[in-house]
Amino acid sequence: MTYYNSIAQQYKKSKQLSFRLHIEAYTYFHLLGNLVGKSILDLACGEGFYTRLFKLQGAAQVVGVEISEKMIELAKQEETRQSQDIEYILCDVFELGKIGSFDLVVASYLLNYAQTKEQLLKMCQNIFVNLKPGGRFVTINNNESQSPSSYLATEKYGFIKSIDSPLIEGTPIKYTFTISASDNKFSFYNYYLSRATYEWAFRSVGFQEIRWQKPVVSPQGIAEFGQEFWQDFLNCVPIVGIECIK
Repeated sequence: MTYYNSIAQQYKKSKQLSFRLHIEAYTYFHLLGNLVGKSILDLACGEGFYTRLFKLQGAAQVVGVEISEKMIELAKQEETRQSQDIEYILCDVFELGKIGSFDLVVASYLLNYAQTKEQLLKMCQNIFVNLKPGGRFVTINNNESQSPSSYLATEKYGFIKSIDSPLIEGTPIKYTFTISASDNKFSFYNYYLSRATYEWAFRSVGFQEIRWQKPVVSPQGIAEFGQEFWQDFLNCVPIVGIECIK
């Protein structure tokens, strides 16, 4: 994951792509609901894009955890520039253990880095142990149900996926992002695990309820780009929201 040190700045820029603002973030916050007064643990927080938004939406305590030193550096620079009383921890989620008791544990694109069901289980254990009873885990994730035949249909939104072998447990899925014509492309890998494997891991650690959420376009996104612009994204469903209740 130290690879992210080399693409940290580009990855930060990718947060401004239209789909990330009008679908990813909108779907995420739709699942999260009212954050006022909540304590939140943000896993794989990157350079703190969402971490800061949680605080702006009224969260009482926000802790960000990230494995990439460069990403944490960018997050802390922003915290120095404009302090929001956010704590950032450099740590691998696999090694995290219990660091507190939170109303919400959240993550954008964390679980899809698990290459085996055992790795996924370990992530879920570290998520579960940091939640209060009745607390929720909310995440945005690669949609494992997307057909590879539609991997190129998202090019106009600034990214595509590709694979070199059929989808079986652990197959690498390459994401390639193009932020603008003047920027170089950058790529990284997620890994395929089936929905059954995800459900197994969630149930195994003790989650009582599991809900899958298809992406939703914000009213602002429809007003700005039109419904037709988003239809390819909604048809192929490249990402998915997940909510689990302890």
